[in-house]
Amino acid sequence: MTSVRDTTMTHRLTLSVTCLALLFATRTSAQEHQHRAASERLGTVHFATSCAPAVTPVFDRGVALLHSFEFGASINAFSSVLQQDSTCAMAWWGIALSMWTNPMSVANRSPAFLQRGLDAAQKAEQLGRGSTDRERGYIAAVGQLFTDVAHRDQRTRILAYERAMADLVEKQPADTEAAIFHALSLVAAAPPSDKTYANQLRAGATLEAIWAKQPDHPGLAHYIIHSYDVPALASRAAIAAQRYADIAPSAAHALHMPSHTFTRVGRWQESVNTNRRSIEAAQKEGSFGEALHASDYMEYAYLQMRRLDDAKAVRDGLPALSAKLSLTAVSGAAPPSAGVFALAAIPARYALERHKWDEAAALVPRTSAFPYADALTWFARALGASRIGDTVAARVAVDSLVVLRQRLVTQKEEYWTEQVAIQEIAARAWITLAQHRPDDALAKMREASVREDATEKGAITPGPLAPARELLGDMLLELNRPVEALAEYRKTLEKEPNRYWALAGARVAADRSGDAGTAARYAAMLDSLTTMRMK
Repeated sequence: MTSVRDTTMTHRLTLSVTCLALLFATRTSAQEHQHRAASERLGTVHFATSCAPAVTPVFDRGVALLHSFEFGASINAFSSVLQQDSTCAMAWWGIALSMWTNPMSVANRSPAFLQRGLDAAQKAEQLGRGSTDRERGYIAAVGQLFTDVAHRDQRTRILAYERAMADLVEKQPADTEAAIFHALSLVAAAPPSDKTYANQLRAGATLEAIWAKQPDHPGLAHYIIHSYDVPALASRAAIAAQRYADIAPSAAHALHMPSHTFTRVGRWQESVNTNRRSIEAAQKEGSFGEALHASDYMEYAYLQMRRLDDAKAVRDGLPALSAKLSLTAVSGAAPPSAGVFALAAIPARYALERHKWDEAAALVPRTSAFPYADALTWFARALGASRIGDTVAARVAVDSLVVLRQRLVTQKEEYWTEQVAIQEIAARAWITLAQHRPDDALAKMREASVREDATEKGAITPGPLAPARELLGDMLLELNRPVEALAEYRKTLEKEPNRYWALAGARVAADRSGDAGTAARYAAMLDSLTTMRMK
């Protein structure tokens, strides 16, 4: 392996590894671990190693935390293993994989995180020379995520990790943990543009087969949800979504993760319920990125049910969470970028989902290290300004989107470059409509819709601020083309079921088209949606 900074100087490696060990050292004694384990519920995991038998319970706990993406806690657990057995190479493997953080995040990892992960992977490799062939397979695989980052982009390294884990599964067919981690790597490596969902279906089949034999394993329920976290497959995750929070209720992310499926199928009250529990647990753990991430999902759900006072309370609580968000600490599943994303998304959602165009136009942009998060505010400002006829302000907002997109190109953030490009095109469409050029406006809005359909949303967000096809339907309605508008709302609902404005738009479009029966059906769906309450 080569260093991020292309250095091979032994003393620098030793210093870095020593600092890493000190950074993550925990004072937790074996007795404290046993006391915590008596009240903790993380599911059931056993990961065989050649480490000292005495560390097995602590190691298994670390892997259980890792399977629920509780990365800070898993690092602490593996560090505790090293305190008791300094020769345990697999503890360094666990730290390295934890330092990769959420594998579902499509954003590039920071150099600091990559260096810390590389340090751990290198230490694992050094100690692993005396380990088993199986353990060396795990260690070699995790090294692919951190090695030669100066010459291999992130996607190349993710694909290399998946291939290495596939090789391990082939050589160790009885190792269910290898199969589970490989299935997760398949989902992480899936191209966003692949609408056959080949990787996701393959991963889901593997996980479901193992889950039938290990029903209390946290990673299986968790990764099944991730495997099917796309509109076409979401219903397949229903059982996992219902059970995961009960398998590992001590993990804040396990409490949040079911809402991915609930969001995909439009079960808004259930999303609120599980995210509320997740936020409480995350705040107790000090995982404020996770709390913000769950808050964004909860905000989205409240807004679909038109529980606007509750949505306002979530928005108004952001300053307190923002003050506690660390951009450098490794804690829960949500990376710091997810917290920054939520801080931008929630106010934008609150304005746009209420159609308060003047509020959207007046949103105050943040400048962060994550241009795709900053773009949310500028996109909302562009839509708001266009709707109130302030095309000058709207063009300024679009110019800012252009700058942010160019920054993402420079950062080689391909996925987010495309997402911001879609926002830019949609914003230009509404400016064009405000300039009374409907044909050009519709052409732009259709382009944005086609491009959005060709991608998938990232796990960082419950959904777009305003789906492109819904915006296209809105535009067609404004142009008194209700039959065409109804078709676009229906397409939106295929991807975003039970979404308030798509249902409302479909009702109006059906009514204006003279289709009273269809309008009545959508009216009934809206009534059911807005009267959802906690059971």
